[in-house]
Amino acid sequence: MLFEDKERLDDDDNSTEESDIDEEEYSDESSDDDDIEVDPEETAAEKEIEGDFDRIIQGIREQDAASGAAVLSKDWDFNFIAEKEAEFRDDLREASGVGRKKKKGRTAGPVLSQQVKSLIGEGNQAYIDNNIPDAVRIMSEVIRIEPRAAAPWTVLAQCYEDMGEKETALKLRVMAAHLRHDADEWDRLARHSRELGYNQQALYCYRKVNSLDPTNVDAFWDRASLAKEVGDFRTAKHALFAILKRFPHDLTVLRELHLVLVELNDLPTCAFLLREAFDHHQKLHPTGGGFTELDILLLADLYNALGEYDKAVDIIRKGTRWLQGRQEQRYWDLCEDDREYDMPSWTRAAAGENAVARIKMGDIEEGKKHADAVLSEDVLDYAVLFSEIADAYFEREMYAEAKPIYELLGGDPATSSIYVLLQTAACMRNLEQLKEAAEVYEHIRLADPTNNDAKMKLAEIYEILGETRRALDLVYEVIDSRKKRKNANQPQAEMTPDPSGSQAMASTSLFTEDKLTAKSKAAAARAQNRLTHAQLRELEAEKEKEVIKGFKRLKEQWSALLSGDDVNAEREWVLEAEKLVDMFRETRNLFLTSRANPFRGMFPRSRKRKQQAETEADEDRMASRLQLDLGKDSHSFGIQGLKDVTERDSLARKAKSVDKPGSVNIFRGVSFDDWLQMIIQYCFVLTKRDQFDVADEVLRHILVSNAYQAPERQDAIRLALITCAICTQNYTAVVDQCRKLVTRYQFNNEPLRIMLASISSGLRPTDAFITSTLQKHLFREMKLADAAVKAPESLRWNTLNKRYAHSGGSGASSKGDDGDVGDDDEGDGDGDGVPSTEQAAAEKSHHASTSVTEKSPIPTKHNPVIVAIYGQICIAAKSYQSAIFYLLHAYDYAPNDPMICLCLAIASIGRAMQRQSDNRQHLVAQGMAFLSQYRNLRANDPETRREVEYNFARIFHQLGLYSYAVKHYEKVLQMAEESGDDLYGKESAYNLSLIYVFTGATPLARALYRRWLSV
Repeated sequence: MLFEDKERLDDDDNSTEESDIDEEEYSDESSDDDDIEVDPEETAAEKEIEGDFDRIIQGIREQDAASGAAVLSKDWDFNFIAEKEAEFRDDLREASGVGRKKKKGRTAGPVLSQQVKSLIGEGNQAYIDNNIPDAVRIMSEVIRIEPRAAAPWTVLAQCYEDMGEKETALKLRVMAAHLRHDADEWDRLARHSRELGYNQQALYCYRKVNSLDPTNVDAFWDRASLAKEVGDFRTAKHALFAILKRFPHDLTVLRELHLVLVELNDLPTCAFLLREAFDHHQKLHPTGGGFTELDILLLADLYNALGEYDKAVDIIRKGTRWLQGRQEQRYWDLCEDDREYDMPSWTRAAAGENAVARIKMGDIEEGKKHADAVLSEDVLDYAVLFSEIADAYFEREMYAEAKPIYELLGGDPATSSIYVLLQTAACMRNLEQLKEAAEVYEHIRLADPTNNDAKMKLAEIYEILGETRRALDLVYEVIDSRKKRKNANQPQAEMTPDPSGSQAMASTSLFTEDKLTAKSKAAAARAQNRLTHAQLRELEAEKEKEVIKGFKRLKEQWSALLSGDDVNAEREWVLEAEKLVDMFRETRNLFLTSRANPFRGMFPRSRKRKQQAETEADEDRMASRLQLDLGKDSHSFGIQGLKDVTERDSLARKAKSVDKPGSVNIFRGVSFDDWLQMIIQYCFVLTKRDQFDVADEVLRHILVSNAYQAPERQDAIRLALITCAICTQNYTAVVDQCRKLVTRYQFNNEPLRIMLASISSGLRPTDAFITSTLQKHLFREMKLADAAVKAPESLRWNTLNKRYAHSGGSGASSKGDDGDVGDDDEGDGDGDGVPSTEQAAAEKSHHASTSVTEKSPIPTKHNPVIVAIYGQICIAAKSYQSAIFYLLHAYDYAPNDPMICLCLAIASIGRAMQRQSDNRQHLVAQGMAFLSQYRNLRANDPETRREVEYNFARIFHQLGLYSYAVKHYEKVLQMAEESGDDLYGKESAYNLSLIYVFTGATPLARALYRRWLSV
């Protein structure tokens, strides 16, 4: 464009008039562009590029203002971390394929003043006259006045290029490109930047190409290859995904993307894409084609790495069959083994991957067949498969099978490695070949003197062999190596890097050309708006002091609150407790996404540092133990022995001082038990003040805290919820929390008794007792208890939910209708779905932090309690026929239980009183028989005889046999008179008065009112 300007200037000597002509041409081009339909997405991309330009200019001005220099008087640098924040949105837009390439040309720029136009004309004339210094000076002044004018940047770039400063010229052309929005120009700048080694600047230019022209696949590919070259795998991933969007299932792109995703450890996505491509090509080429055996093995290897061994076997079998042109032979899928490939048609590579999958999934015999076929080949040709098969055997703890393979690999210099030797020694040790293992570890020690793991394992073997002194020397050697490594790392961390060639190169680029990983970029961006670690610790110390003072004030006010002397004591206590509770609930470290991770403090150490601390603690403990063993032999001591004793004592103290890895039981100076006690007291006071909704919200929130995932703490919170709900007569919440307790403690009757005690009597408790959710829940529990006795082999332990479940149950039936599984607590449902790998790992770590780690015992005899409760629910719901069925089962399990007999009597009489009953007299006789059995079991005790008389009177009253009912009611009243209390007295008097009123004996009823029913 600069040469076009020169040609125009040659036609007219008046620079000012030429500027006017330039503006007219610009306006004409803009008017032509107005007729073109512009994509809103592309307009947004251009605005973003212009925003980048403004940000760069602002940075230049700030640097120049700080140095007191004029614009562009020094090299300047633009750090593109802020620009990276918008990259993800751009990549999404690129991948979606939206946007349309506009007609090339300059877009409308700012309205230039006459002064600027005049300066541009003077600068152009100076360049034509070959007066480069004046042209540079004038154009720099124009840029200072109006940096958004494009022409000065172009002329200035040409001036520097003529002076031989190509790097500065390139930088200026990049600045000018921000104002022109020409995708081709950005592409040229990207290629030029890459040729000069400015990789970050090239990536920036390629991204602008992608924003302006999403159809330019070559630019996406160049960007991906460059990003992969510099180690920016996330950028490479986004670019390849954009290509894949336009060319779905393209194997060339997928193979390149596989390498990038492996580097990013995104194996699930890689496996998904390859499987989708496999299915696509299988439909496209039914007789084979597109996919190669290498692609199939690549997918199988991914499945093996993800632990999905059944999918690995399936893809190898189906893929090989497809490539052999036998896709229609689907009947082979009915065979669980691999007899289909007993013929030599299976390649060794496929056999190796299949062997690994079979061995890891537990199909040892089938896996051995394929492994033997691979192991019969030359180790140099299939070294990778040899190693994978050996690792599979080792993972399955089949050390006898793994050892000879490792020895074969270790015997050849081309395939031997430290890892192979370590695995060989580990197999020998597990096979109790200790001397041979020690020899291998000694060989590793000589080959790699810095390998402390091998030294520690060798020390353990020497300890077992009784060579304590040699073991102790090795441990000391490891400890000394650790100390030297720490001392060496400390000064290295304090050193500041000197400017090097890369730094010098960065000075002539718009960007920092040092390699920055995505993690460091994100961390740097976040660090701009965050407090430093020291500031956070200082803030945390202040909060800890505030919490300790708050708890102290609460203890002082609690006694005044209980005494009730101070009217304002309760209000002050609630306000102080509310501050502490809100502080607890607002702490994110106490409410992590994964509840399996315990609370590890406000500033937890990283996993790497934690493992390092654990390793150091193991080393110190082993050294202390070995010194104690040596100390038993007093003759081996001298001066060196005294030294060892001193060091032994220090190591022992240090070993004891090492905290047990895992959870922290203190938060801001107060133990979690004290926190929980305070929170429960706070919720009790809120409930007393008619604020149950707030108390319920607080307790349910605390229930999901990582600090309170231990079973005993969960139970305490649930019991507090039940208590608050009982106080406000919210029996639906009571039943809901009781169900959670019943689910947690499978085959245990205590939670059932808690539930019955919590909803003992009344209309509202009865409504909650007969809800369908509770009925279905207890019905499933009853079925599981019955299966546990009759067919315990049909149950299996679910490690995720820590419960037994039916091994053949479907997911829907096992999860139930009331949503026990996936609830908002610890996932204590009774679903029997197999947990995922991540869930299993989280569950394993959760078991380590809780006290309940063992399986619940399976009952060996029938449980009448839950069956009787289910029958009582049927009675309360007036479903007497079902109640009789379940209560008869309970009677078979416990024939001498008076409660079951009484319930059977009530159910029989209730059914007899219904219109649908066709054997009314039989049911009445049956009810009276069970009632008599109840009397025989219960009336022996004088304290319960009154209860028996009242229940007999109530049954006769219901049957309309008033004379019998009156006799038993009067017996109850007589017993109450004799004992001097009113147990069952008021109830009997009220029911008896109803009979007197109904039969016309109102004077007798009035006498009962005066005696028993008057206040």
